Amino acid sequence: MSEKELKDQVIKEFVNLQRVKTATDREAEIAYQEKVLRARMQSLGISTEDLEIK
Repeated sequence: MSEKELKDQVIKEFVNLQRVKTATDREAEIAYQEKVLRARMQSLGISTEDLEIK
């Protein structure tokens, strides 16, 4: 990962955290972000089946 790609990723993570902090419905925002992240991970071939904390 290049420095530019790393910076881009960190900015995305910061923006997502800000969205959660300011969301009217925090649970819905968290669920949305989880859904998007799972889709991104699966598109990269990363299994998400065993990642759930119970």
